[in-house]
Amino acid sequence: MAERRAGLSPSTARSHQAHKALHRVRTTLRKSAVDYFRGGASDWVALAGLILTVPALTCATILMPLWCAPEALVLPIIAGGLLLRPASLLALYATAALALMVESLLLTTATEFADGAGRVTPGTILVVAAAGLSGLLVAQFRSRVGVPWRRGGTMLFDLRERIRVQSKLPKLPAGWHREMALRPAGGQSFSGDFVVAARTGPGGRTLEVVLTDVSGKGMDAASRALLLSGAFGGLLGSLPPHDFLPAANGYLLRQSWEEGFATSVHLVLDLTSGDYELLSAGHVPAMQLNAGSGKWEEKAGEGPLLGVYDGAEFEPAKGTLRHGDVLMLFTDGLVETADRDLTEGIDRLTGEADRYVASSFHGAAWHLIESVARDVNDDRALLLLCRA
Repeated sequence: MAERRAGLSPSTARSHQAHKALHRVRTTLRKSAVDYFRGGASDWVALAGLILTVPALTCATILMPLWCAPEALVLPIIAGGLLLRPASLLALYATAALALMVESLLLTTATEFADGAGRVTPGTILVVAAAGLSGLLVAQFRSRVGVPWRRGGTMLFDLRERIRVQSKLPKLPAGWHREMALRPAGGQSFSGDFVVAARTGPGGRTLEVVLTDVSGKGMDAASRALLLSGAFGGLLGSLPPHDFLPAANGYLLRQSWEEGFATSVHLVLDLTSGDYELLSAGHVPAMQLNAGSGKWEEKAGEGPLLGVYDGAEFEPAKGTLRHGDVLMLFTDGLVETADRDLTEGIDRLTGEADRYVASSFHGAAWHLIESVARDVNDDRALLLLCRA
């Protein structure tokens, strides 16, 4: 009826309907394939493929017992533990058990001529059963977490890249140099230290940087650091600078985490004049190099840890970056260890930093971490801001 009202001939209408039907079929097939590889569709394709490998391996064992042992059945079982849901694994295990029975019956005579090759022994049954139990445990864990094996590694890779992109410092105008280095504990990919930064104010003349150290380290603090970095990135620039840390403190308190505290330092820098304010929430002090005197000066705001109590107040430390000056922000993993106190660690860091004055600190951040805290089992982060 719609085609007639549109003035289409019957043949044209039929062609149009056929085209729409073919488009729906293509769309359905494409969506099914995409859902499967994302882990959102049924795993019947993987189940069917793995079940077909069982008789293939059985035939190979019967025909070529010297080259294909009965223990080869653990291969589809291991793959099934990584790909299938626990309910689907039962069908695969039943098929493998039936294959072992067939091999045991058919190889009884054949093994007399093959010097015992291919014989199904109690040890064979135990190996296959152990592989099946391991696969079931892996499948149950994946089912509880809700992350398919086909997408689990990709998801972690995406999270790592998102954290890395979010931690990038914005481009600064001519006359300014910035660089940041972050090294997680134990060489892991995730860290409890993170940085969020943005250009704010009229014309982006203000640089706001927040360096945070979440309680814990490495993978233990990664999930909390990921959640906080997203929240802090949303707050930064959306609130007046003096309201950021109180809002971040309230956010942490609402999470009700057992280890719900963090230290943080918030830098608000005017890129035109070089004036800045440094607000601290229990964080280690920053260090400023005065180009005129060649000495390092400690800059520390006043404020409690984030997530300890409500109504916390944060008093800023003020300063100015003149031409040639350097401001260095870092986390405690870089300067404080069990056998080295904070003052000694800061002295060592500033002493190493003096070597990079001649090179205007280009490429210095990573090398400073390597020279000062290379073997420290803690998350380490260092941020350098230099005015030429």
